[in-house]
Amino acid sequence: MKRILLYTICITAVLLVLGCSSNTETAEVPEQFNHDVNLQNAGTSAEKVKSLDSLLQSYVDQKRVSSVATFVAKGGDVVYHKAFGWKDIENWEPATVDDYYILFSQTKAVVTVAFMTLVEQGLVAVDDPVSDYFPEIPDQMVTSVSEDGTYETRPVKSPMTFAHLMSHSSGLNAGPVGEIRRVEMQRARESENASSDDTPAGQRSGGADPESRYLEDEMLALAEYPLGFDPGTEWSYHISTNMLGYMIERISGQSLREYVKETVLNPLGMDETDWYYDDPAALDRFVKAYSAVDGELEPASNRFSEATVSDKQTYVEGAIGLNGPIEDYAKFCQMLLNKGEFNGQRILQPETIEQMTTINQLPEVNSGGEGFQFGLGFELYNEQKKPAPEVSNTAYAWGGLYGTQYIIDPANNMVALFYLNMPRRDSPYSEFLSKAYQLFEE
Repeated sequence: MKRILLYTICITAVLLVLGCSSNTETAEVPEQFNHDVNLQNAGTSAEKVKSLDSLLQSYVDQKRVSSVATFVAKGGDVVYHKAFGWKDIENWEPATVDDYYILFSQTKAVVTVAFMTLVEQGLVAVDDPVSDYFPEIPDQMVTSVSEDGTYETRPVKSPMTFAHLMSHSSGLNAGPVGEIRRVEMQRARESENASSDDTPAGQRSGGADPESRYLEDEMLALAEYPLGFDPGTEWSYHISTNMLGYMIERISGQSLREYVKETVLNPLGMDETDWYYDDPAALDRFVKAYSAVDGELEPASNRFSEATVSDKQTYVEGAIGLNGPIEDYAKFCQMLLNKGEFNGQRILQPETIEQMTTINQLPEVNSGGEGFQFGLGFELYNEQKKPAPEVSNTAYAWGGLYGTQYIIDPANNMVALFYLNMPRRDSPYSEFLSKAYQLFEE
């Protein structure tokens, strides 16, 4: 509790110091996107825009992509917002910028921001042990696994914190633990003569029980297993944000979906972004999934978009599940670029955004690869690890499984988003990103 009180006092002091300049700061950041842009005043030209048009159309012509939606804004001025290709190839339906995309792991950043609103309320601290709020969280790690699947453990060297959850360094389901769980769940299904139907009841992480009604069910089951490594000593992607989402539910007393919509989506005007849609007509908004195989485009399963239409679904994950059009998520990116504010709403304080997007939480050597760094919810770029050479050292980003990508670059005062819906592909994202930065080169 002392940490929480200290954090609250610090936030209050900073706000008092910044109070006289807060109106000026608010006036300097764009509260809405400006779509009526004079290209020359924005630092680009019609020729450069046409060059980007040609590049994106070439991806369609070469059958590298079925469709692609893009969004580039500098200082809130939208200099590029276009879609190419086909929403539905079989029915010759062209793609538009209003199409819905399955965002998969782009959900993680939204949920992380929602958690940080709890931190700013003084209800929890980033470095608090998770066990203070969830006593069942594992405090043992696996040291060896026998051929029969049994394993040995030892106590962890330090407790898991919320910073570990947000940086994917918690050890949950990591290393040998994922395989231990998979084998045990397979045995359970076989003993119960369960079907192997892989149609998800909503969008669920691999290995999740399709019959689980709530995220709590999955997290209580996960907590029965030890960790794969000591918290903070390695990077193991994905499942940590599901536990973070469950912690939001425990701390806020609301469902994850309710809390995220109340604190992030609704204030930002992300009105079309959600885990589920009541109206079956929403399915018509989704881009059909295709894969690039041997120079051709082949239809892929649309089970993930089909799983979003439900008026009674209660299962919501923190790691995946959000869907929506590209400009909705661009609002989220612009809020981060604005240091926590957009649409006349302050979601987080500037110092919280700085904490999330400038401080690496991982050890120097980790399974993310050479130079890989991760803050609280985002990959951090540096000299060793960049998706394009033009990206600044201040940039941060992430993406989704089917090819949705975004980047937020404070030094260049820009956001860029690139959306595909392709499970198998050779993504041209880096080529697009270089071209997007070149829009503003002299």
